[in-house]
Amino acid sequence: MIELLLVDDETYVTESLARTIPWEVLGVREVYQAASATEALEILERQSIDIIVTDISMPGMNGLQLIEAATARWPNLRCILLTGYSDFGYAKKAIQLQAIDYILKPVSEEEFMLSVSTAIESLKDEWEAHDKYHQLLYTRKGDFSVLRGKLMHDLLLGKQMSERALAQKLGAYEIGFEPGAEAVLLLIQLGRHYLTMDPSSISLMEYAIGNIAEELFHSRFCVWFCKAPHDCLVLLVEPNDETRRELVLTGNHEAKRHEWLQEAIMRFQRAVSNYLKGEISLTVTEWFVFPDGMTAAYRSGLGSMVLASPVDSGSVVFLKDRHAPEPLAFKPLDSLYRPPTLIHLLESKQWEAVRSKLEDVFRDMEHTSFSREHLYEVFLSITSAFMYIAHKSGQFMHQIDELVLDPLLAQDLSSSSGRLQGWAFELLDRLQAELSESDQYTKSYIIKQVHALVGSPSGHELSVKTIADQVYLHPVYLSKIYKAETGEALGDYIIRMRMERALYLLKHTNKKVYEITTELGYQNPQYFSKMFKKHYRMTPNEFREG
Repeated sequence: MIELLLVDDETYVTESLARTIPWEVLGVREVYQAASATEALEILERQSIDIIVTDISMPGMNGLQLIEAATARWPNLRCILLTGYSDFGYAKKAIQLQAIDYILKPVSEEEFMLSVSTAIESLKDEWEAHDKYHQLLYTRKGDFSVLRGKLMHDLLLGKQMSERALAQKLGAYEIGFEPGAEAVLLLIQLGRHYLTMDPSSISLMEYAIGNIAEELFHSRFCVWFCKAPHDCLVLLVEPNDETRRELVLTGNHEAKRHEWLQEAIMRFQRAVSNYLKGEISLTVTEWFVFPDGMTAAYRSGLGSMVLASPVDSGSVVFLKDRHAPEPLAFKPLDSLYRPPTLIHLLESKQWEAVRSKLEDVFRDMEHTSFSREHLYEVFLSITSAFMYIAHKSGQFMHQIDELVLDPLLAQDLSSSSGRLQGWAFELLDRLQAELSESDQYTKSYIIKQVHALVGSPSGHELSVKTIADQVYLHPVYLSKIYKAETGEALGDYIIRMRMERALYLLKHTNKKVYEITTELGYQNPQYFSKMFKKHYRMTPNEFREG
């Protein structure tokens, strides 16, 4: 809303305008009054005035002098002049002072409202243009962030580009790094505090960490910050021009450079801890020539991170101090491979035993020094076992969990034992539910297969074993499934179907009993008669004669 100031030494003029003009219709929120230029300047100091309407002829400082002084301090102020003199000299001076309008007294209400409306429209146009400009700047900054990140990824992953192409991109993206200068990479990992956050909150934290880094390293270093291709943040650091000149003057160039870098890192960690309430760990590569040594330095830093324990929060590792490989003190994850294995338990559908085994594995990891490589080992073992049982049950794993084949999943889960554990148990629950439902469907399908086989023209020749061979199941397991699903033993069902066929043949054909015996797969007519009598309480001959 607009705030307006009326200035005239004849107070009845300002009071009349303040009282009679429908200010709300014009969009004016507040109207102030002043009886002199001095009083007007005092009001301008205290209030956010948008439009000033002033008389020209006033004792002391006149209206022209007032708007000249006011616009010098508040250049966006809109000014309208009132006067009783229709003198072109006044109008000319008003135009020079960029006044919006020049109104003669006595003031016409319509003319006055039109003049104020014109001033308001002028302000709104200016504000809109201002908003568009800042929106363009914001968009441009966002685009730059994406482009800078893409270029950083290309350099970290070793994409080749000419010196000219690199120089053009560095200039276009306003990246103040000089090819051929020495630089160092800082690989940043977020501590446990951040692991419980949702992706949106983590992105905000990463953005804040980048801003803190740029502010705290700025005095001595050029910095370039982005999210790395792998699970960390990366900060490229290069001494700025002033720092280079100071280093030339020092007796020990490398020692002084390391001291200043270490000081900046310590301030950086403290600021992140104080403002974001969470720790960060840093791996600092050796110095290299930018951009040629960038990929090798990045891979070296990643290798060190993989061997480091994910629980080490707040640590700083300088790779220059780790020339000799250090012996790693940890035990293998015996509980992961100790029989019964995950695959064995999953094959036999021992879901609670699978859960207990996974609990043992993660419990052992809590009491053992482990690295990201260990977490990756557990991830691969669990994923392989789950995929095996899913495929054996006739399903694709991605149908149970769409993200299981996402390369970024392993990267994310390998950063935290808690995340890996939560993922493992959640996926186990999905797998159990899906395969249990699938088992029911499979069993129903198997029963239908059995019925189709036994009901076929050659079904009388089948046995439990031959049927089991045709549905690719063990005879004992097939019998167990059939009994559980139908309440009848498979052998009894086969005999019942034979007897029903025998009944039909005795009733509708003239075949001899011995011929029916052979057709039904029995070799001994006496045994067939015994089985028939057991089912129908009479022999085949008695049935036919009756």
